Amino acid sequence: MKVPAGMVSIRIPSDPQQLYLMRRLVQEISIAGGFSEEETRRIVLALDEACTNVIRHAYCGDKGKSIVIEAGCIARGVCFVVIDEGIKPDADAIKPRPLDQIEPGGLGTHFIRAVMDEVSYDTEAGPGTRLTLIKRRKTEEPEQEPE
Repeated sequence: MKVPAGMVSIRIPSDPQQLYLMRRLVQEISIAGGFSEEETRRIVLALDEACTNVIRHAYCGDKGKSIVIEAGCIARGVCFVVIDEGIKPDADAIKPRPLDQIEPGGLGTHFIRAVMDEVSYDTEAGPGTRLTLIKRRKTEEPEQEPE
């Protein structure tokens, strides 16, 4: 598995108790990418939800599998890739449930899409799924003084 230049890669067990390793990496990359404490917290939660979905859906709760996280800073933001070798989802079926449908669960995908600027699922290459998540810093244009 080739990691793009400037990206780091970790392999963690598909055990929810081990997700702290991923959370720490995502936190450090997000801070290095120039995100505020609040935005960093939201990015960490989005990645936590993505990895939890892998454990729950792709691996059906099997703690003996692994998840690869690639992470790095890009121009004006950060990029994370979550790679599993589990059951491939129907990419067209990955969507949040309606927000007005009151029931537990099913809002993870909604939250991920609300936090991240780009979300793409690749189920074509190799086993499992490759989820790419990109978050960009908001550019603040300096205010111009009236002439």
